[in-house]
Amino acid sequence: QVQLVESGGGLVQPGGSLRLSCVASGRIFSINIMGWYRQAPGKQRELVAIITNGGITNYADAVKGRFTISRDNAKNTVYLQMNSPKPEDTAVYYCNDRVGSLSFWGQGTQVTVSS
Repeated sequence: QVQLVESGGGLVQPGGSLRLSCVASGRIFSINIMGWYRQAPGKQRELVAIITNGGITNYADAVKGRFTISRDNAKNTVYLQMNSPKPEDTAVYYCNDRVGSLSFWGQGTQVTVSS
C-alpha cells in the first residue's frame, strides 16, 4: 500500500506561481508513473501531468508551457510547478501513483486562482 500526501495548495493570483508537492510513503515502487490530476466543481477528474520513474513527462494541452511536473526519487516526492495560473485552473488537485494495474490517490489539495 502506498500513502500519498499533497501539500502546497492555496489561493494564488492569476499570473502568479504555486508549487504543489506530494510525498509517497509505505510500499515504494521503483518503477511507476506519478502524476497530478484535478477536479473542478461539477466536472470529472482530469489529467494534468504525469512523469515516469525515468523522467518522461506528459501534459494536458490546457497546462502545457505553464505547469512543470518533476520528481525526486530519493525523496519519494513529485512536484507540480504552476506558473501563470488562470482562474480555470481552480480545482482540487490530486496526486496519483500508478504501478501496473494498481493506482493510489492522495486526499487532494485545493488550488484557487483568483484576484
